[in-house]
Amino acid sequence: MTSYKELLQQREQLEQKIQEARKSELSDAVAKVRALVAEYGLSVDDVFPPAKATRGAGQGGKVAPKYRNPETGQTWTGRGKAPKWIENQDREKFAI
Repeated sequence: MTSYKELLQQREQLEQKIQEARKSELSDAVAKVRALVAEYGLSVDDVFPPAKATRGAGQGGKVAPKYRNPETGQTWTGRGKAPKWIENQDREKFAI
């Protein structure tokens, strides 16, 4: 049976081999990419287009109001809890 210290030594040797293999494969990959970029005259923007702005949670834009209270002029978008002036009423009569 293999001892703990022998297993640690084997792991260390394997990690070194993994690092060497990774470096070798990365250098080959980079060489291929550089050759393709040169061959087709690609720019950085061709290969890595600018990222589109994405909206994260809580970063939504303003929403146009859908309802207006004719007495006070208050508005409501129709999202979230309904204001008191529109609760239990037909919303169509308040539609903008």
